[in-house]
Parts: sequence; C-alpha cells; structure tokens
Amino acid sequence: MTAIAVLGSTNMDLVAYVPKAPRLGETVTGRALRTAPGGKGANQAVAAARAGAEVVMIGAVGADEFGVRLRSALAAAGVDTAALRTVEGASGTAHITVDDEGGNSIIVIPGANAQVTGLEPGDAARIGAAGALLLQLELPLEAVLAGALAARARGVRTILTPAPAQHLPAELLAATDLLVPNEHEAAALTGLTDPHRAAAALLHDVPEVVVTLGAAGALYAARGREPLTVPAPHVRAVDTTAAGDTFVGALAVALGEGRPVAAALRWASAAAALSVQHPGAQDSMPARAEIDAFALSLDPAPDLPPGADPAGPEESPRPHEAGPRSGAAW
Repeated sequence: MTAIAVLGSTNMDLVAYVPKAPRLGETVTGRALRTAPGGKGANQAVAAARAGAEVVMIGAVGADEFGVRLRSALAAAGVDTAALRTVEGASGTAHITVDDEGGNSIIVIPGANAQVTGLEPGDAARIGAAGALLLQLELPLEAVLAGALAARARGVRTILTPAPAQHLPAELLAATDLLVPNEHEAAALTGLTDPHRAAAALLHDVPEVVVTLGAAGALYAARGREPLTVPAPHVRAVDTTAAGDTFVGALAVALGEGRPVAAALRWASAAAALSVQHPGAQDSMPARAEIDAFALSLDPAPDLPPGADPAGPEESPRPHEAGPRSGAAW
C-alpha cells in the first residue's frame, strides 16, 4: 500500500445550492444549505485514503464543534489524524455557492489553518515515511515551504496544488516535483491563458506539470517529453466541489503504485468524474472499488499497477449517468 502525507487545510464547508449564482450586489433564493467536512488538504487526504493509500494528515482544527466533526470525518475515512493538532479559536470554514450547472464559487476563512506556520516535532519524520507529500496553499506559505523542504531532504515526491492562486516563491518551486494547477491557476501563475503554453512556461520552474481542464480532461507536461492530454469521462455533473482534490488524491495513489503516467491520469480522471455526480466535497469521493470498476468500464484493457487483478473488483460502483459534462474547471 502506498503511503501519502498531506500537509494542508481542514475546513467545514457551508454549501448553498442555487439555480444561478448571484452577481455582485444581487440577492438570490437558494434551494438548500448543508454543512460538510472539507478543506483542500483534508479533501486530498480523504480522496487518497479512499483510493487505497495509507494517509497521514498534518494540519490543525479549532477547539469548536466543527473541529470535532472535521477530525471525526478524517478518521472515519481511514486517515491518520495523530498529527492533526487542535488549537484555540475557530476551525477554518469555506462558504460555497453551487449552481444548477454544477459550477461553484468559494470564500475560504482560514481559522485554525492560519496557525499552522511550520512543522511540529515528528512531522518531518511522518513526511519522510511517505512516498509522496501533498501540499496546497490554504496554509501559510512558510508552512508549505517547510513541508516541501522536509520532503526534498528525505527524497519524498512533492505534489503541489497551487490553490488559491498566488505568487510562488522560487524556493518552493525548486522543492516541487509535480505542480497540479487548474487552467485558471496556471493562467494566474504564468499570465498565459492557453493551457499548453502555460504548462510549457511552468516547466522552467518544476520538472512536471498537470493542468486540470475540468470537462476537457487533463494536460500533462514534463521536461524532455511530448505533452499528453487525457480526456475526461462523459458524465452529468451535479457538483464540481472538490473534484480537483479528488483528482490529485487519486493521481498520487496511482503514481505511487507505479502506474504509467497516461494510465494514472485516466484513473484519476475517472475518480474525479465519479465525484462530480454527487453533492458535497468529501461525501462525493469514490472508494477504490468504484474507481477501478468505472475506469475498467471506460478502458477494457487498462494499464494496471503491479499485482492488480486484471478481472477487476467484484464490488459495483455507484451508477453514473452518461450525458453532458460540466464546463466548470476543477
């Protein structure tokens, strides 16, 4: 089983479902409000754990009811929470609007995440015991950099999701093995709106890039290799919240298991496609058997990881509905 460490945020998502997202100054009536565990770090941890990895989560929750729920949700998904500290004050929250097309807009209030400014004793050893470290930018940059440097010093692959988009220090980029922006983040980092040109520009700073393109799939670029685009499965999107985190978590597992890049991208895209067909962040993330079965239905002869059963799992996935894909980027 591949081992993954996640240094990142935990948030309680407050999700409002509306027919159409409001414009500035506009008030609209929503259909429903729900609270659900989220945060880019926690989302990627849950996605990787459900995809079959042994995962440890490094971060913080507040000393409030949300903190209790966030910790419990991670533990229920099989994530090791020994390095998830509890700090005074409120837990992080994300205020999310989801429209009828499955698109979303998000406001994040860091809360306890803002207090994670570095590694605690034992965190570097946890990172060193993993095959990959997943990072995002919902923690203070000094903590993200500390994690990346700890991984680099111990020969651990670092996978960075540059969200929310912001200037990235050269030292952080130098310690990043794989950068996974969506197309908007890639444009913000490079000033280039074409994903292929943006990916090529990012290769000046990191050795590998995957630009997620939502309904259009994912673009892989690496130094000295031809770019590769993997299309997304055709599904009807209900909610794209955390689809990108699902993709990253599953991709880290697939790469950790030694799958070829193209096969890893297809498998991660299958996981993301399953997630957008269900509401919520962590609640929408598929289990290993679901991903395997859905991926097999898309590709009858996939590239399997070493030791995998070519007959596939016996467990059936959640049903999926063929139809238009969402145009939202994730």
